[in-house]
Amino acid sequence: MPPESTVSDYAIPARREPKGRRGAPTAQCRPDLIAFAHGAFMKFLAPLAMLTLCGVMAAPVMADEDAPGLTGCAAKKQGIMNQIEQAKSRGNTDQQAGLETALREVTEHCTDAGLKKERENKVLEAKHEVSQRQADLDKAMKKGDPEKINKRKDKLAESRKELQDALDEIDK
Repeated sequence: MPPESTVSDYAIPARREPKGRRGAPTAQCRPDLIAFAHGAFMKFLAPLAMLTLCGVMAAPVMADEDAPGLTGCAAKKQGIMNQIEQAKSRGNTDQQAGLETALREVTEHCTDAGLKKERENKVLEAKHEVSQRQADLDKAMKKGDPEKINKRKDKLAESRKELQDALDEIDK
């Protein structure tokens, strides 16, 4: 009669780790591989994100060119309708659905007076930002750190551009 087998006879033996690596996950053993994979992914992702951002930012500009005589809510509606047409032509149903929702919201709630007030508030915020950046630059100039001065100048230039964009948007 054969001997009875026990559960321990069929148990999977414990995996043996090489000396010096006990308990270390494999991801920590190859940081160079992880860094390479992350770098390759970011090299692919950064241009893709930039392209998407440029496309999104260019759509309202193109929409404005299609409707030169419209202002206020009418121009906003026309811009959204143009973006809907672009989303349809690309087959982007998710974007199309979101834009249709935005169009409904604009149709129901947009008033020219409210839109103008919103844009004026944006100008006020931009002016405040410019004055803050100017104060930061003045403070950096007093300290005399050239690196900080250059950073503050760049930020001030960016804030002034945003202010100019807000001022240009008021009359649209």
